[in-house]
Amino acid sequence: MRYFILILVVLGGAVIPAQVAANKRLELAVRSPVLAAAIALLVGGAALAALHFTGWTGKGRIAAASQAPWWVWLTACLSLFTVVSIIALPRLGAAAVIAATVFGQLTAAALLDHFGWLGVPQLRMTWWRLGGAVLLFAGTLMMQKH
Repeated sequence: MRYFILILVVLGGAVIPAQVAANKRLELAVRSPVLAAAIALLVGGAALAALHFTGWTGKGRIAAASQAPWWVWLTACLSLFTVVSIIALPRLGAAAVIAATVFGQLTAAALLDHFGWLGVPQLRMTWWRLGGAVLLFAGTLMMQKH
């Protein structure tokens, strides 16, 4: 089951470059990166609402959202990432945008792990983990070369 979930995550990640490209094409149509991001997020939200109402993922309790810690609302930063990726795509290319995104995700995740922030189980930084981050950073820099 663990490997099946890992494959699903990889496949989910594989969709991200196509989403970045689609968002850029939408921006070209509506002539605004912010409007394109808003439309993309609204469509995604509607799709998630439709999935929720099928009951396939459970019923849930929307009223309980108010009991979540304050920092969960920082997910609004996803909107900022969508706009930045729309602007960055023609300048950097899809591969470089995704490489930089993954490096940013890895760096933030390593900090969350190391310090146990935001309720993440604490997993101290090791030389192996640091080496992986350095190699990913090197790969991100290499993706900048055309």
